[in-house]
Amino acid sequence: MCDNPQYQHHLLCPDCDLLVGLPPLIRGQKAMCPRCRHTLLNYWHDPKRSSVGFALSALVMQGLANLFPFVNIEVSNLKRQITLLQIPMLMISNHFSSLATMFLLCVQAIPALCMIIIILLYLNIPFPFRLKTFLAKLLFSLRGWGMAEIFLGGMLVSFIKLMAYAQIRIGNSFIPFCCFCLLQLRALQYIDPRGLWDIIMPCTVQVNQFHPGESGLGQGIRACSCCTLLLPADMNRCPRCRTHEGVRRMHSLQWTLALVLTSFILYIPANLLPIMITDGFSNILNSTIITGIMLLWADGSIPIAIMIFIASIIIPIVKMIALAWLCWKATTRKERKASDSERMHRLYEVVGFIGRWSMIDVFVISALSTLVRMGSLMRIIPGIGVVLFSLVVILTMMAAKTFDPRLLWDKI
Repeated sequence: MCDNPQYQHHLLCPDCDLLVGLPPLIRGQKAMCPRCRHTLLNYWHDPKRSSVGFALSALVMQGLANLFPFVNIEVSNLKRQITLLQIPMLMISNHFSSLATMFLLCVQAIPALCMIIIILLYLNIPFPFRLKTFLAKLLFSLRGWGMAEIFLGGMLVSFIKLMAYAQIRIGNSFIPFCCFCLLQLRALQYIDPRGLWDIIMPCTVQVNQFHPGESGLGQGIRACSCCTLLLPADMNRCPRCRTHEGVRRMHSLQWTLALVLTSFILYIPANLLPIMITDGFSNILNSTIITGIMLLWADGSIPIAIMIFIASIIIPIVKMIALAWLCWKATTRKERKASDSERMHRLYEVVGFIGRWSMIDVFVISALSTLVRMGSLMRIIPGIGVVLFSLVVILTMMAAKTFDPRLLWDKI
């Protein structure tokens, strides 16, 4: 633990740079920043045991989910069993190694790696300090890129779409995979970044005076974005985790605008080029995002069509416009009211939360291309548009992460 008891009762908000005095918390309570409403700390009973327990259970469920068939499909007396490991192999056979790599990373590797790191760090395995630091940084960098639950949502949409044409039965691994999605989310939810870093290395406080209710920039302190250690503003390297950074993210607005512009350029061909090619009964049908939504609407799957329209059309456009607008507002020199910054910050949080769910359309196409492979009768092949669209989603997620929300509060 820290050698200064005052440090344990103060936290610098990572979103608005307000130094907050933490009140005593009981189990189930959370501390929120009074200015931007960002959740600073969740008080869990024994987070170490809970995180390790959920992580171990998630790994067991993931192992079971990869051993047995995930789904059974029957069309015109043709039966197939699909396992999770077959999905990337079939994508590679269709010459879409990029989608296979994304599936292996976002659905399988990253969630499993995060669970393994949680177990190793919380159990305080005697690794070298540099290795522990690397693992902790890797955990906090990757935990937002796991998309197992989004893939599960894409599979459910695919099942609903195929029920009119085929008999769909869930396999023995479907329930374990659902449990894996829930357990890995709970394991990540129970992580206490400050407590985890205290296990890796007890902190040595570099700041002696705390003035709650004032911004860190105004009193010459900053918080390490990795281990939350409070540091003098002019100290660029954290003495605990060795992270090198300044009081604000370097070139934050430039990187955000560059990524938004690139995603907008890719978004145009992603909507014009086919995302799915249906080859059935000697007829080839190229479907773009819009035509796919129209077909779902015509088939009577109106709720699914609306969901795909929101996830694939509305959310990417709104996200790009919102990020560009936030960058513009952050560059204005005039002072603003706290209520204006609060509204902009709320928009930033919404953008960061909903952006990854645009990937559901990519997983729907991946699932359909895996399920619908009935010899010469019918098959579905991903189109180049799905690769471009996945790049749009990834770039907008990166843009949201490079944007520094503290810039929205500096003019108050």
